[in-house]
Amino acid sequence: MSGSTKTMGVMTVGALVVVTGYTAALGSNGWLWFGWVVLVLITLSMVASRGR
Repeated sequence: MSGSTKTMGVMTVGALVVVTGYTAALGSNGWLWFGWVVLVLITLSMVASRGR
């Protein structure tokens, strides 16, 4: 894995922690979860493109 892919992975996990904390403290926000899913898809596409 390249450095940028690892960085995206760390950012994705960090975003999950933030979104989960927000949901636990203030209630669910669909836009935050949607944004996190988009971030996961971007990260997965980076991982898949590096595998070729």
